[in-house]
Amino acid sequence: MSQKGTLYSICISEKRGELKHPVQEAKVIENFGIENDGHAGDWDRQVTCLDAASVKKLSQDNNLELGPGQLAENLLIEGIDLKNIKPGQKIKIGNQVIIEIVHIGKEDHPSVVTKTFGVSLLPYEGLFCKVLKGGEIKPGNIVEVM
Repeated sequence: MSQKGTLYSICISEKRGELKHPVQEAKVIENFGIENDGHAGDWDRQVTCLDAASVKKLSQDNNLELGPGQLAENLLIEGIDLKNIKPGQKIKIGNQVIIEIVHIGKEDHPSVVTKTFGVSLLPYEGLFCKVLKGGEIKPGNIVEVM
């Protein structure tokens, strides 16, 4: 049985080292990432995903009000426990886009997120993905673990 949830937000930053900001729609490009995002390119971190429930918990635990993109994620997903996702699994977003989980977490270094808020989630829970199939996405799209 597949897990289904909802795309809560899409966020980009034009350059690396900047906090991301929400956009109302995005073009996802096969084997590249999200158009106009500074982290898109030919590598294994084309798109990053976080669980909206984890962001909410981190916010509450640290008395912060974290909004979409402030933890450097591209996609904030509601309704799926992303902690159960494994590398190699695929996620479908909307009717077209398919991303594959390449790895979970990364080296924790003094990023713009930790310098700004003193906390981070991507090094521990972030899903780093490659784009297998591109297309258009927008908040509210169905997200399905394949």
